[in-house]
Amino acid sequence: MTLDHATLRTTDLAAHRQFFACLLGLQTGYRPDFGFPGDWLYAGDTPLVHLIPAGATGDKDRCDAETIDHVAFAVTDIEAARARVQAAGYRHAESRIDELGERRLFVESPTGIRIELVERGSGT
Repeated sequence: MTLDHATLRTTDLAAHRQFFACLLGLQTGYRPDFGFPGDWLYAGDTPLVHLIPAGATGDKDRCDAETIDHVAFAVTDIEAARARVQAAGYRHAESRIDELGERRLFVESPTGIRIELVERGSGT
């Protein structure tokens, strides 16, 4: 099983397009006409992140409802990702799970959505 895509509701589509381009190299691509605005951001031929404006689908805001805490993406070069994040000035925190041989980078999007990057096999 793999992650097919993550859909994020946001009040700032443009900032999130730029954020995911910087963070993961995702590019805007084809998106079917759903009758409301949004973007599909691609990794190669795969639309990995879907962005829709808050309230665009007519759903009531669900401030008190359960939400996704974060979305995680596997990366092969976490140092390069960290350098891009720092250069762009995004808030971030790093952690290691030595017993699993993992390094993690938690990055805050322009509107506070937490994105985790995981590099596996990095050793201790």
